[in-house]
Amino acid sequence: QVQLVESGGGLVQVGGSLRLSCAASGRTFSNYVRGWFRQAPGKEREFVAVVTIGGSTYYADSVKGRFTISRDNTKNTLYLQMNSLKPEDTAVYHCAAKTGLYSAYANAYDYWGQGTQVTVSS
Repeated sequence: QVQLVESGGGLVQVGGSLRLSCAASGRTFSNYVRGWFRQAPGKEREFVAVVTIGGSTYYADSVKGRFTISRDNTKNTLYLQMNSLKPEDTAVYHCAAKTGLYSAYANAYDYWGQGTQVTVSS
């Protein structure tokens, strides 16, 4: 059974940092595009960052320069380093995986984790 499990969320003050992890099991994801999305209360799920099979990275404008996505294929794990956090970063963060080309559209992804809550207090 394929599972993606996020961890590392929590409560942090404005300007603080968190590192999210997404551990995969049930199959190897080295040949998958892997991404992070987030969903705030009352809002649609939105793209945060993606890393391709070859290691190229792409970010939403709102997080560019503050967040860094990376992957460790030896551990089948995806990461999101979040620095200079803002209240508007408060959301449930989900990791996702897909085959083929990278995408910023949530409905293009095949596998999803349950999410981890990130709350940034001012």
